[in-house]
Amino acid sequence: MRYFRIYADADGETHFEDLDVALSPSPSGSDLSALYPAAGVIFRRSPADQFIDWHPAPRRQFVVTLAGEAEVEASDGEVRAIGPGTVMLAEDTTGKGHITRGVGTSERLSLFIPVPD
Repeated sequence: MRYFRIYADADGETHFEDLDVALSPSPSGSDLSALYPAAGVIFRRSPADQFIDWHPAPRRQFVVTLAGEAEVEASDGEVRAIGPGTVMLAEDTTGKGHITRGVGTSERLSLFIPVPD
C-alpha cells in the first residue's frame, strides 16, 4: 500500500515523495499497519472547478480523496493527480506550499486527518 507526501525542503521548495505503508498479518486474515496517531477528522466538499493558488498546508495532515479529482503542484514543478482512493500526507506547513486545482466536473469529497508533528 502506498501514499505520497508533500514536504518543504530547507529552502522552502516543495517536493513529493512516495512512501510504502508497512503491513503485518493480523489474526483476521487482513494485513494491518501500525496505529497512526491522529487528532480527529475533517470532512470537506470542494467544487469541481476549485483553484487554490500557492498555499502551505494549514497543519500536518493526511488528505484522503473519496470522490472527484484534482491536481496538486509542488514548487519544483511536479504535478500529481489525485482521485478516489488517493492518500496524501501534507507536510508542507512552511515554505512556498502547493497549488490545488480541481479537474473534471464532479465535486471533490475529502477527509483531512490531522496528525501530530
